[in-house]
Amino acid sequence: MDAKRIKIAEDNFRRYLNEGLINKTSFEELVYKTYFNNSLESLRVAEEIFNNQLSPLWVVVSSYYSMFYIACAYIYKRGYKTKHEIVHQIINESLIVLAKHNLEKHFLEEYQEEREKATASTENLLDSYEFEKTKRSQFQYETTGKIKEAKAKTSLERAKKFIAVMRQIIGEIY
Repeated sequence: MDAKRIKIAEDNFRRYLNEGLINKTSFEELVYKTYFNNSLESLRVAEEIFNNQLSPLWVVVSSYYSMFYIACAYIYKRGYKTKHEIVHQIINESLIVLAKHNLEKHFLEEYQEEREKATASTENLLDSYEFEKTKRSQFQYETTGKIKEAKAKTSLERAKKFIAVMRQIIGEIY
């Protein structure tokens, strides 16, 4: 993720705040737990669909939503809540702005001797979220024909990794 992309996310985040599309909010455990539990449920559904070879499309969709909900939980825990307009884009931009530092810190602690790997891991995780957001939209609304199982498996693996890391930085360790 280059500096230009980060700058775009920062500008968009400020604009979303100014337009009231995302707001500072007080913390309510029920809202947080709902996001968190929706993430875990979506991941379980993705795994079940994948393991039973029911629908590669819904593996991709459920995998994305597991990532989306854990991102919502993280952003909510940081004190922000979105409105329902363009929520997926707002969460994407907010995640870049609000989570980049914590993700870098997480990976730097995990890979202290490999600083470059930590930075790349942060960018890869954020890129994975953004890629899955785009792929989910394309597969759900634009793609026709059969979706290859390999793409569904990739989505599921990305979701598992994304959720594991986000749970660690939120403090929700297994």
